[in-house]
Amino acid sequence: MKIIKIEPVIVNQHLEKPFHFSQWEYQTRTICLVKITTEDGIFGWGEGYGPAGMVKAGIEFFTPFITGMDALDNEVVWQNMYLRSLDYARRGVFLSALSAIDVALWDIKGKIMERPVYQLLGGKKNEKIKPYATGLYFSQNRNLKSDLVEEALKYKEEGYLGIKMKVGLGIKKDTEYVTAIRKAIGDEVDLMIDSNHAYTLKEAVQLCVALKDLNIAWFEEPVSPELYDNYSQLRDKTDIPIAGGECEYLRHGFLQLFQHHSVDIAQPDICAAGGITEVKKIAAMANTFGVEVIPHSWGTGIALYAAMHLIANLDPSPGRMYQPLPWMELDQTENDLRDVLTGPPIVPENGMLRIPEMPGLGVEMNEKALEKFRVG
Repeated sequence: MKIIKIEPVIVNQHLEKPFHFSQWEYQTRTICLVKITTEDGIFGWGEGYGPAGMVKAGIEFFTPFITGMDALDNEVVWQNMYLRSLDYARRGVFLSALSAIDVALWDIKGKIMERPVYQLLGGKKNEKIKPYATGLYFSQNRNLKSDLVEEALKYKEEGYLGIKMKVGLGIKKDTEYVTAIRKAIGDEVDLMIDSNHAYTLKEAVQLCVALKDLNIAWFEEPVSPELYDNYSQLRDKTDIPIAGGECEYLRHGFLQLFQHHSVDIAQPDICAAGGITEVKKIAAMANTFGVEVIPHSWGTGIALYAAMHLIANLDPSPGRMYQPLPWMELDQTENDLRDVLTGPPIVPENGMLRIPEMPGLGVEMNEKALEKFRVG
């Protein structure tokens, strides 16, 4: 089962409807995938989260060090990559490259053993997953508030039990829009907010005070991911749960979050924080700190299928007979790299997601679409 071929592939989609959040506008989606093939012809797909060209360069860096290794020894491969890059890549894009390779190796391992990845992780501790709709991004439309309300009502009608909206336009506008959304969807649907670290601690506190009666399920990335103490101070000043971690890396980075008591909810991205191998360890550590784990999920079906397998294996909260279903993020923006390039489609049934049962990740690549979207 030696690794004989590692192929990074950059895919790109020009969006018909650009969208933006507190940091910048998205006009295209560009993602680096990787296909790894063994000497027996078994292959797996992985994905790295971050600037695609840089992720590809990272994959190419790791290639000579892991070619010829046994694909089943995925933790040994992981350690080899980690040690090779430790001195200059403890954070950032190199870890996205490492993550992409790791995800592909789990896909291969499941196919070789003819088992779904969640079973290789230890089994299905959660039979179903509760998806929440990530949407309500900003646009240049003059009727933004009414458009956001209409979009939120659509998600409610589709059966989503949770909706996450973007904030970061300023305290006054954020309060106006969040209030309008809560009034429109009622109290039976959970509402989360995400500022993509747009605010200072003072501003984040002001927004929490303004929204204190709107039953916000969590406030995601309120301040810069570098400011661990600001996160913990904010937690002391609000009853709204604080979430973060999509910009964090490895268990060592998440240990900083946990030791500083920065978050109620940790959000590692499997395709950036170290792959399935590392995020399973991050989740175990989070459990010892009493921190919930809800992975950040953004990209193609590869990233989403990887998240489903990991979430299926997450430990329940200790000491509870009736466990709440785990959440999973489903981005609702235009994404042919998810909906056309990869499949089967991830569609909630009665508001829930079922765990994939196919060997490996269970994700399939549309080779014809791959040629259409491929740019590198």
